[in-house]
Amino acid sequence: MGKKRKAPGINATSSADIAFMLLLFFLLTSSMDTDRGLARRLPQPVPKDQEKEDTDIKKRNLMVVLINSSNQILANGAPIELRNMKEMVKEFIENATNDASKPEKIEVDVPFFGAMQVTKNHVISLQNDRGTEYQAYIDVQNELAAAYKELRDVVSNRKFGKAFMDLEPEQQEAVQMIYPQHVSEAEPKNYGDK
Repeated sequence: MGKKRKAPGINATSSADIAFMLLLFFLLTSSMDTDRGLARRLPQPVPKDQEKEDTDIKKRNLMVVLINSSNQILANGAPIELRNMKEMVKEFIENATNDASKPEKIEVDVPFFGAMQVTKNHVISLQNDRGTEYQAYIDVQNELAAAYKELRDVVSNRKFGKAFMDLEPEQQEAVQMIYPQHVSEAEPKNYGDK
């Protein structure tokens, strides 16, 4: 009997190269959805040598917005509907009537505007329960951002005849001095249903 011939092995050295090139091709030609998510500017990191300071906030300058585990919104302890949130926040920030229960007004010298009374020290504290739905939290954040946007657009249109986003950087900085955005987002806690 004769010897059986062994079949030659398949040369697999180039298959890794082919797989890599296919992977690279699909990564380069596929598009990624980049316009999703939140456009948020994170605060600057605190320098290591800076000491931690506790900021004392006057009660009238603080609005606490709480979203409980049932996704109900409470503004300073009172229930509020999402659709009314923006107007309430605008009234708080602006304090047009200089109400003693709303943020105190401080005179600030604003470029392009001169001396103005602004609620420079107001703070909106956004808090949520661990059981709060993500969408409810985002909806409230959007209403807060919309309140600032509308206030800034009104003063921008009145002074410069343009929306805030269409202003020059120096003009935007001046409008931001009139309506500075002070939203503090606290870590979620277990508040329960209130």
